[in-house]
Amino acid sequence: MKYYLEKRNYPKLMSIVIPCYNEESVLPHLRERITLFLKSLPTKSEVILVNDGSHDNTIFELVDWSKEDKRIKILSLSRNFGHQIAVTAGMDHAAGDAIVIMDADLQDPPEVIFEMLEKYREGYDVVYGQRITRSGESWFKKVTAWAFYRLMKILVHKDLPLDSGDFRLISRRCLDALNGLRENHRFLRGMNAWIGFPQTPVFYKRDARVAGETKYPLQKMLKLAMNAAVSFSPLPLRFSLGLGIVVALVGFAVGVYALFRAFQHFILQMPIVYNPGWATIVTLICLIGGSILISIGILGEYIARIFEESKNRPLYVVEFVKGDLPKFKKSR
Repeated sequence: MKYYLEKRNYPKLMSIVIPCYNEESVLPHLRERITLFLKSLPTKSEVILVNDGSHDNTIFELVDWSKEDKRIKILSLSRNFGHQIAVTAGMDHAAGDAIVIMDADLQDPPEVIFEMLEKYREGYDVVYGQRITRSGESWFKKVTAWAFYRLMKILVHKDLPLDSGDFRLISRRCLDALNGLRENHRFLRGMNAWIGFPQTPVFYKRDARVAGETKYPLQKMLKLAMNAAVSFSPLPLRFSLGLGIVVALVGFAVGVYALFRAFQHFILQMPIVYNPGWATIVTLICLIGGSILISIGILGEYIARIFEESKNRPLYVVEFVKGDLPKFKKSR
């Protein structure tokens, strides 16, 4: 898609949103790297660190950091709400004209933000980091990540960029549009693709974690994939419909085969082994019963999300705020 781009100046204020969950061992490295990065940033900045219900000393490390640097703002959630909700909370309280989302583990180098800012000045509203290499990860992690992004492109949105996480810069008008989407089951990179606006990648080499362990093991990746697929696409429902059609055709074929064997045995009097009924019944029960259970399970996922959305609960609960953070007002 071609965009009309209007050049703009550097943002008057840039907000950097970083969710933190049990990142006690990472924070000293993050603090050193971010402090050095902010010195060379050509604009005013604020860093919003969201404590997502950590069980270690993350919150104490964050508070100590904020006492020494007024640009550091702390938003502490009352419990662990998950990565996507924590990022949303940070974006809700961001005051910048441009907002950067990044993780605390420094796998996404802060220095890439300079390239993102140049693309922002060219007129792009979303500048996402696209990985060309992934250091410090096993072959299994790389293979599953490769499959994840390609499956999500099929299920979520045709414009969803491949090999791109939540590391990105978005403009204020893009953030205002995102703030109007308040569904509980969130897949932010899919929501960014859905709202449109001029978008472009910057390519970078992803580093290994500086410390600690990944917060996205296979189980969480599968959960995110299921959430994204069910929240954004009717394809799983269509899959269950297609599966039902296939099972019906297989059942019809088995029935025809059973009638043919009966015809051979009773009418043509052919010397064949014929056990009337049981094989056909067992086959049909397994095929039809399995397809029904799969379809009900997929339908149940959609109904569960309708039930949760109908309760209209807030996405998160804030335990306390440290720093001058604007109070978020829900978009109408």
